[in-house]
Amino acid sequence: MKRTGWIALLFVLASGLIFPTAARADGIIIPEPPICDPGPCPPPVPPISQLAVRYHHVTVKIQDQVAITHVDQVFYNPNNWTVEGTYLFPLPQDAVVTSFQLWIDGKLVNGSVLDAEQARRKYEEIVRSLRDPALLEYAGRGAVQAQIFPIPAGTERRVELEYTQALVADHGLVRYIYPLNTEKFSAEPLENVSINVEISSTSALRAVYSPSHSISVVRKDDHTASAGFEADQVLPDSDFSLFYSLGETPAFHLLTYRDPFNPHDPDGFFVALIAPSPEASAAPQPKDILLVLDHSGSMDGAKIQQARQAADFILSHLNAPDRFNIISFSTAVESYAPALRPANEAPQALRWVDKISAAGSTDINRALLEAAAMTHPERPTYLIFLTDGLPTQDVIDSAVILDNFNKAAPTNLRLFAFGVGYDVDTFLLDSLAQAHHGASSYVLPEQTIDEVVSGFYEKISTPVLTDLSLDFGSISTSDIYPAPLPDLFRGSQIIAVGRYREGGVSDVTLRGQLNGTGQSLSFPEQVFTVDNHAETGPLAALPRLWATRKIGYLLNQVRLQGATQEIIDQIVRLSIRYGIVTPYTSYLVTEPGALGSAAQHEIAQNQYNALQALPAAPASGQKAVQDAAGQGALAEAESAPQASVDMIGRVRLIGSRTFVLQDGKWIDTSFDPESMTTLKLAFLSEDYFAFLQAHPDLATAIALGEQVIVVTGGQAYETTASPVSQPPAAGSPQPTALPRRTPTPIAIQPMASSTAVAAVHTPLPALSTQPAPALTPSAPTPNPTLAFPCISGAVILLFLALFYLARQQSN
Repeated sequence: MKRTGWIALLFVLASGLIFPTAARADGIIIPEPPICDPGPCPPPVPPISQLAVRYHHVTVKIQDQVAITHVDQVFYNPNNWTVEGTYLFPLPQDAVVTSFQLWIDGKLVNGSVLDAEQARRKYEEIVRSLRDPALLEYAGRGAVQAQIFPIPAGTERRVELEYTQALVADHGLVRYIYPLNTEKFSAEPLENVSINVEISSTSALRAVYSPSHSISVVRKDDHTASAGFEADQVLPDSDFSLFYSLGETPAFHLLTYRDPFNPHDPDGFFVALIAPSPEASAAPQPKDILLVLDHSGSMDGAKIQQARQAADFILSHLNAPDRFNIISFSTAVESYAPALRPANEAPQALRWVDKISAAGSTDINRALLEAAAMTHPERPTYLIFLTDGLPTQDVIDSAVILDNFNKAAPTNLRLFAFGVGYDVDTFLLDSLAQAHHGASSYVLPEQTIDEVVSGFYEKISTPVLTDLSLDFGSISTSDIYPAPLPDLFRGSQIIAVGRYREGGVSDVTLRGQLNGTGQSLSFPEQVFTVDNHAETGPLAALPRLWATRKIGYLLNQVRLQGATQEIIDQIVRLSIRYGIVTPYTSYLVTEPGALGSAAQHEIAQNQYNALQALPAAPASGQKAVQDAAGQGALAEAESAPQASVDMIGRVRLIGSRTFVLQDGKWIDTSFDPESMTTLKLAFLSEDYFAFLQAHPDLATAIALGEQVIVVTGGQAYETTASPVSQPPAAGSPQPTALPRRTPTPIAIQPMASSTAVAAVHTPLPALSTQPAPALTPSAPTPNPTLAFPCISGAVILLFLALFYLARQQSN
């Protein structure tokens, strides 16, 4: 190696010792220089060697709109040196912290609350020193900060944070947000992340909904509910948001998002939440239940036993005014009774079900026609159809069976199909459910029939309003999913998504049937937002939720009715724009995304041509069932899908935007290189930070990296990795004259030593929340706990080496 090369290498190595990489996680730990006593200093820290988060558990208790959030997380140091630093926890944007406590390994630690302006200066100071924009997305938030005790190599540090905030109701709708997206700073996927929210209120609870995450909701009574989210091996990339509504009347809540400056798509997006009133369950609407059970030979063994248990659950949970009948089929078709029977006859029917045995072929056509003949038009009828096989007796053509049933079934019949295993006709089951206001579900081999069916029946056991329709008055709406709307049941809610034009204020009317009588509910002065394009909270996820449902609907159309060029065009365009992986756009993960309308049209054309050349996909088998279940989940999605761990490195979902990584540059998928030019901003320049101040809604996008292209208002902006146009903030050393190797740490004042206390969580005391003194850039204060000789020695060695090699070269 040439002497000049050695000089450069030594300089880089020494720079790595002086300016080590930041370790970040949720909150965010900004480390100080590594502790080198005893032992030598570590080698330069590669960017990937950051602290990892082993788990992240959040429990929230909301009592009458006062939320206490407890955060429990474990940081792991995978390096072979000790890490010490400052912990920053970005607060929710709407949080007003009334008190907080912070524990580190069971010790109560002193901390401070920074208001939004103080936190912004802190974040920008760190960004300048580390040359890493990742913190910019929190620029509009306050923060909690505290000193983290040393984390020795290969050990863990448990951090627990608890804070209280008052939640505000807007027209009876309460919003809670937790900043979960900071977990993406973990060096490794989280082994486990969970959020559990307990809600109790003196007012009745109506809708409980999360547009950001797929949650399970359990309602204990009209005044209490719990909501939970849990996942393994994930890197969360969005905040967790939860909405719930209060009141004694039927609930109708409207969430809207619209960017009128988008020249390609200025229409708005909405989510309508509909939930019944508490009084709706006092006098349940009478209904008829038709249980159609397959007992062909393939149902022998555990399947037939589970089917009996499912029938037992349904018959044991009939309401007093209900009627029922049971039809079993194989080669022949048998009925419990020739007509519908009252609910009090369920015990006799159960004894009849217990005698059913598995044998024979599968006559689906006749079984469905006999069920249709038993319906009465004056009250809602729910046909629960369970089968594990293909039609093999009498009529076996699925299209003929479907046509026969469609002609025989009355409009008040709702069909819910359950396919057991992989040997079922997904085309038939999905088409039946779609044509008759129902749904299809698939019981996979590892699942049990009785649990799936009984869980479903609990949701539909008490209908309160059927044959629903929405009238949005003066607001023009389109592309509403689901269509038609399902029936409304006690303890449930309907989540409808759609598009609207222009925005404004309008009365919304919900119409339906109750006991054969028309009902009309009016919800006055509903606001369809004209412009909230700067929204960075959960409402910005509404476009992706709408796109998810529409893509699911379109994929079902292709599977059940065949592909057209127009449908494939829509699927490709929506998939790329909103970052939703489909069979036609799986390259979003494996290859750079295609940008521009012309490129996307070419992709759609190629996909359509390929489909035309292939034989029709089979309607049964493992792949057919998995496709049907997956597309059904998209069409019924209640929250915007999260990016998978595989996608995180190449695709990032931010609010309503999607970014793909191409040649080291994050590019907004709404950017069309054929028709757009970019306005450039030098990374970390004064113009760069001024732009962020003027466009705070773009901070999360800009935080992706040094090179980003983002589109807003039809204009594309590009940040470039050019040299910084101004000196760094005081007290923030960085190698300005050298190529970037490793980020440099911000100098952080050590906080007061903590006081050991018992690790028992008691109700929060009224702690002071006076904001910390305003931050002013200053020279770093030496930290006595750090091995100062290590760093200064590195500097001395550097200059000695430079001097020696310079003399050698001159000789």
